[in-house]
Amino acid sequence: MRRIIDLTYPIEDHFRWKVERRLASAFERGDDFQVTRLGLATHGFTHIDAPRHMLPDGPTTSDFRLESLVGEAAIVDLSGIAETAAISDDVIARAGAHVRPGDLVILKTAWDDRFSLASPQFWTQAPYLTREACEWLARQEPAAVGFDFPQDRPIRGLLNGERASISEFVSHDVILRRGTPLIEYLCNLGSVTSPHIEICALPLKIPNADGAPARVIAIEP
Repeated sequence: MRRIIDLTYPIEDHFRWKVERRLASAFERGDDFQVTRLGLATHGFTHIDAPRHMLPDGPTTSDFRLESLVGEAAIVDLSGIAETAAISDDVIARAGAHVRPGDLVILKTAWDDRFSLASPQFWTQAPYLTREACEWLARQEPAAVGFDFPQDRPIRGLLNGERASISEFVSHDVILRRGTPLIEYLCNLGSVTSPHIEICALPLKIPNADGAPARVIAIEP
């Protein structure tokens, strides 16, 4: 029997992302149906970035090819990485020697096994990608690239209202700029042991958006 591993964070109130959730109708108010209304940013929790996120004329979620978000993934195991470490191209090339053109490439640090998404340490102590590592990833011609940690160094500064140039958000500036979707804030990758696995990362069908929440699963045979 196949094993399904949920790689998706629950959508619930978080100090970085406010979730507006209320009952538009409820049984206790005498309504015939319960209906929940939900409001949230498209770039919170587990989600997929479209190039429009950073490029005014970039492709949107309407341009996603589902073939680029469903299929065989190469798991690049970085789970031994140290806190606050810069991930170099040498490190990622060694861990990703099995990556093939057209793979979904998933970077696994099992960061959620060390710190909760709701803790400041998840953000401030995370490793991060160097520009050279992102350039190595881009050269592998991946269908999409996914992460289970805040992959760009300036993300930690966003907690304090700090601003940085787009060039410092290197995964966006190098990979997303080339049209490759980014699958951000995955979890439970510590449960994935195979170097290749089937991944299904389906974004909500929000036309012409810069990103969309996604339910992402891994399927082990």
